[in-house]
Amino acid sequence: MPAFVTFGRILFAVLFIYTGATKLFAIQATADFIATKVVVPEIIAPYAKQIETATAMTTPQLLAIAVGALESVAGLMIALNFGARFFAMLLIIYVAVATVLFYDFWNLAPPDNAKMLVDALKNLSIIGALCMIIGYGRTTRPAEAAYGDV
Repeated sequence: MPAFVTFGRILFAVLFIYTGATKLFAIQATADFIATKVVVPEIIAPYAKQIETATAMTTPQLLAIAVGALESVAGLMIALNFGARFFAMLLIIYVAVATVLFYDFWNLAPPDNAKMLVDALKNLSIIGALCMIIGYGRTTRPAEAAYGDV
């Protein structure tokens, strides 16, 4: 059973490693997409301006780099089973926020929202798999113990 868990963990992590890498290789395209959906709150705007000035990059570009790095590093750490629970928790927060911000299926009429709804449900399934990684943890347990703590 542990071999299947390890193999499944690696296959699952490939999703985040790949999408993180594609975001990092196409930073401007990712930043343009982020700019259409994310607005910097007024309370944070002065600090964002300072960071933009210091880095000579826009906030969407900085977010694109941060998101790409988070996905790549977290995916790699989950695949290697090093800090898997911590990185799974970070990805749960990231996927939940991204789902709310980018898949606003509730604002579209029912025939038009089908693809967005399916994508949001896929993200919900990914959150479920991340919860299983958190619940399973780093060490292997017997099958009976996994069901006895419910």
